[in-house]
Amino acid sequence: MLNLTYASRQGKTVIVEQQNQAPLKVQRPLYPEEQTDPEGQKICHSIILHTAGGVVGGDRLSCNFDLQPNSQALITTAAASKIYRSNGSQARQKIEINVDERACLEWLPQETIVFNAADYRQDLRVDLANNASFLGWEINRFGRTARGEKFVQGNWRSHTEIYQEGIPLWIDRQWLPGSEEIFYSPNGLAGQAVIGSLIFVGKTISKDIVEQVRSLWKSNPHMTLSRHAALTPIPNSKSPNQGVTRLNNGFLCRYRGNSTAEVRNWFINVWLLLRTSFLSRGSSVPRVWML
Repeated sequence: MLNLTYASRQGKTVIVEQQNQAPLKVQRPLYPEEQTDPEGQKICHSIILHTAGGVVGGDRLSCNFDLQPNSQALITTAAASKIYRSNGSQARQKIEINVDERACLEWLPQETIVFNAADYRQDLRVDLANNASFLGWEINRFGRTARGEKFVQGNWRSHTEIYQEGIPLWIDRQWLPGSEEIFYSPNGLAGQAVIGSLIFVGKTISKDIVEQVRSLWKSNPHMTLSRHAALTPIPNSKSPNQGVTRLNNGFLCRYRGNSTAEVRNWFINVWLLLRTSFLSRGSSVPRVWML
């Protein structure tokens, strides 16, 4: 269990309430953006740790993030999450997020590795007030592909619900049963082990922004992030699938392919574009992403 409440105090976002129970912990608040921006303390960076190293069947994890008016936070994780093979019981994670007026949350966890025979469900609900915004992503790798493992047993479910003033903006329910048929089906993974979703809601998105997001993929689809946030090529993989869709009050990016670095780099570039275009923020990449 992890509960965090953020508030704006004299131009600085601080954590005013914190509760945690093992295996979830949060590092001390960070303000890396103040090094390049005089108002960088408006954005509090938080890094979540899972001290057990992974999730096993029967685990129950819950996180609650509450952003009070005018507060701004970026929350990420210290490392990739691991969902181990199940002992017969389902593992679950539930995240509830509340973002008050003129507040903004960037929920950007590192990738999740779903082991073969895992049984896992994750639920994410976001409630936005008027003039609030939310940017989030998730990246999943099915099977330890470096070992030749495929996700052909088990179950994975992901339920996401985002509301603003009680009006649904995005409802997304995904289910991937582990099987050879689904792994290779064009309606499943199509033989590719990595999927990702990025969503931004709370602002009206123009067609020009959507085209810019698409061009970010077309210009440098096979890149990875170095320690100094420079882009360097990685080997071309089997042709991935990607798409960008406008929503009523935001937009959605989807990816299906074989490279975690590929999707993460695209999402990072989209995130940086959104920061410049809508959030009046710079390109402060969390250091844990470059370890």
